[in-house]
Amino acid sequence: MITIVGTGTGAPPPGDVLAGAELVVGGRRHLDAVRPRLPETAELIVLGALAPALDTIEEYVGKGRPVVVLASGDPGFFGIVRVLTQRFGAGALDVRPGVSSVATAFARIGLTWDDAVVVSAHGRELRTAVNVCRAHPKAAVLTGPGAGPAELGAALARASAERVLVVAAALGDPARERVERVTPAQAAARDWGSTVSVVLCLDEPRTVGDVRTVAGAAPGPAGWALDETGFAHRDSMITKFEVRALALARLGPRPGDLVWDVGAGSGSVAVECARLGAAVSAVEKTPDGVGRIRANAAAHGVDVHVVHGTAPDALAELDDPDAVFVGGGGRELPGLVTACARRARRTVVVAMAALDRVPAARAALTGAGFDCDGVLLQSSRLAPLPGDVTRLAATNPVFLLWGTRPAVRTEGVAL
Repeated sequence: MITIVGTGTGAPPPGDVLAGAELVVGGRRHLDAVRPRLPETAELIVLGALAPALDTIEEYVGKGRPVVVLASGDPGFFGIVRVLTQRFGAGALDVRPGVSSVATAFARIGLTWDDAVVVSAHGRELRTAVNVCRAHPKAAVLTGPGAGPAELGAALARASAERVLVVAAALGDPARERVERVTPAQAAARDWGSTVSVVLCLDEPRTVGDVRTVAGAAPGPAGWALDETGFAHRDSMITKFEVRALALARLGPRPGDLVWDVGAGSGSVAVECARLGAAVSAVEKTPDGVGRIRANAAAHGVDVHVVHGTAPDALAELDDPDAVFVGGGGRELPGLVTACARRARRTVVVAMAALDRVPAARAALTGAGFDCDGVLLQSSRLAPLPGDVTRLAATNPVFLLWGTRPAVRTEGVAL
């Protein structure tokens, strides 16, 4: 009853489909392109608000009258097929896919896209797309009003200025199609109009990867809470892997998230969060620490935005995070925790070696409206002794506190 035709970046809709249509629904440019081929009696609906269009489609379907829906590219890929399936069921649909704008854009610049992460900013928060672009070397962003190349470029210019944006507009239109490579700053400075199809975000040194078996983002790490020997650090000043394991569990880093590592030291927490797919900003006040964080990120093949400065002042120019790890702070710890808690969307995790600082840090979290919990972590590791025997070597105890915003809990998982 409902034929959905992908158009715009490939072949025109087949004539037999159009010839029998009694209701044709689509964007204005799609309707204009096929109008000469439609029956004079066909009713046309320009897609704007979905609800009225769906109601009209339902009327036609109820009377057994043929409906054609025109969509861009592949309507089953972030497209209208999902909405129509929910309303009418998959059995009522005849989907004729075209070439998606993502596939077309990558083809135009000669890159594979089986290893690209695709994210939609159409009718959604732009921050998710920004964080995906920061964390992954090859991403495609489906744009929308208020979430186009200018807005994406402005956000990336603050933390990933070295990225290359490929802006693909009017794909499939021989007269108007254009594909341009720009920096985030250049993208932010322009008015791109309404014809943008997709924006590719590339970390060019890392865009040509190995042969893939699973499409999309690179497979997640086989393990986490890596041994301290996996990081360059100074005088054992590194978050131990036992502490890091629980901290990662409470931070919950994932693709689309932004995590702050404040007082990052060696950047071990920052690197682990990045390995799990999150965008990360690491704040460190010492120049040698900044160098170590960058070296550790490079050694593990991830991108960490490193800020040389002292918190909380250094936090002012950063985008609001989903989660924050505070690994340093000294006497200023309560004020630092408060500053982080005011801006964290989901959770703040604080690691402390000194018992005296626990009450003030806990008060800072609860005072910011967070639910607070914590543990004292004491572990002993196996250590060899002469004579082929083993002893238990105690590590220094660490207090780990975490605060979670009550409104964002669902089934025990912070969202």
